[in-house]
Amino acid sequence: MSTTPNHTTPPPLRRLDGGAVRVLVVDDEPDLTDVLGAALRSEGWEVRIACDGAGALEAADGFHPDAVVLDWMLPDTDGLGVLHALRRRIPQVCVLFLTARDAVEDRIAGITAGGDDYVTKPFALEEVLARLRGLVRRAGMSREADAPRLVVADLVMDEEAREVTRSGRIVELSRTEFELLRFLMRNPRRVLSKEQILDRVWSYDFGGRAHVVELYISYLRKKIDAGQAPLIHTVRGVGYVLKQDRS
Repeated sequence: MSTTPNHTTPPPLRRLDGGAVRVLVVDDEPDLTDVLGAALRSEGWEVRIACDGAGALEAADGFHPDAVVLDWMLPDTDGLGVLHALRRRIPQVCVLFLTARDAVEDRIAGITAGGDDYVTKPFALEEVLARLRGLVRRAGMSREADAPRLVVADLVMDEEAREVTRSGRIVELSRTEFELLRFLMRNPRRVLSKEQILDRVWSYDFGGRAHVVELYISYLRKKIDAGQAPLIHTVRGVGYVLKQDRS
């Protein structure tokens, strides 16, 4: 995945029935599916992962996804075959091809076969998210939810006003601190690795930049947890989690 500047996250999308948008990610690279799945979940979307064509079709039957991120080359088949089978099962599903094949004829074949969009590897994570948002919007399958207030214990974030309070006290945050806290608050009680945080907040491929996450976590702790029961916890050797400690 390539590096791109991080931008303010747009208001989350919801299905027309108010439920979470459902996305099936089909790729045989675990690192890729882990990072992409974490990013989609941070958007508030429901995610399922499959590593091959058979698994994709089995997951689709039970999950009924609104959108599918589909690798072109899979261990047991190719993406075009999976696409045709998906269309028979769920005619309205949006399909985004994600592949290393970047020849013009491959793009034409994917779109002609019924794919809705095409992104080549290496890719920028934010581009994939933006393409998926655009697909489900244009398909008329979603609507923008009201910008929510995220709440964990006495910590409150108003995403629309970009305002954070703890016990009713305004907490002044920089743009990066705000994005980091938003990612943590959208995944309460879930341990997030430094790799996931780097990719989501800074859009960096992980590689020796753990100190950046550690530094900004320390900034947040000074502003959020100082003099109060800590909400930001370190899980040694794994990452960080935002939760109320009830022990």
